[in-house]
Amino acid sequence: MAHFHIVAGATETPAHPVVRKITPADLKEALARGFDDFWAMPSHLVFLGLIYPILGVCLAALTFSNNAVPLLYPLASGFALVGPFAAIGLYEISRRRELGLSTSWQDAFDVLKSPSIPAIAALGVVLLVIFLVWLTSARMLYQSIFGYEVPASYSGFINQVLATSEGMRLIVIGNILGFCFAVAVLSISVISFPLLLDRDVGVAVAIYTSIKAVVMNPLTMALWGLVVAAGLLVGSLPLFVGLAIVMPVLGHATWHLYRRVVEPPHPDEAHPAV
Repeated sequence: MAHFHIVAGATETPAHPVVRKITPADLKEALARGFDDFWAMPSHLVFLGLIYPILGVCLAALTFSNNAVPLLYPLASGFALVGPFAAIGLYEISRRRELGLSTSWQDAFDVLKSPSIPAIAALGVVLLVIFLVWLTSARMLYQSIFGYEVPASYSGFINQVLATSEGMRLIVIGNILGFCFAVAVLSISVISFPLLLDRDVGVAVAIYTSIKAVVMNPLTMALWGLVVAAGLLVGSLPLFVGLAIVMPVLGHATWHLYRRVVEPPHPDEAHPAV
């Protein structure tokens, strides 16, 4: 029964949330509200956001120390694949602020009290598996083009990629492959985690609703994906330090995007964290 709850939610007959059509104006409003949430308590959110640049620097050091330099770009771009789960505490802060409740960085951990936490964790595992498959695919692609010997330095790797025809092939195929992974993750998670935080609907309904939101709003969701990718790229360039701001803003904006995409639940359906 516990496994059924994780998949199907608290009710015997899951109610599928109603999905709205949205426009780029809704994305603009979601981003504005996300920045407003960040600006209301930037010191708290930068503290939380520091997790991301610190993790990025550690990953960069790890790739160099383990002679895995070719994986640095896949690791950096992989933030987009696990970001929806990593930002779950930020959704909780936006939810609390929306309800007029107390908001501090400690409140981000109130998500652990949500009745949906098993489903949230299960969906997080799904994204982690996709992330690991992406890294494995990126390594296999590199090895199929350049073999098993890797450059001894970042500069050597950059020269190998940018100054050779094999490098251009790696860039083209790698980005096409990464795009496919990004589309898959966007489709199943663009509003899944905020939905699970807001209602105990289960993983199946959350993923179905997220895919439905993308299918109903393909161009707008594609634009949202580009906004997220561009934000993560800009935040990653200065040694990942920009993620301390980019991640909180995007996390809060995702909550507000969810509010614009999915109609509010009936009072009997809502199961918010406390």
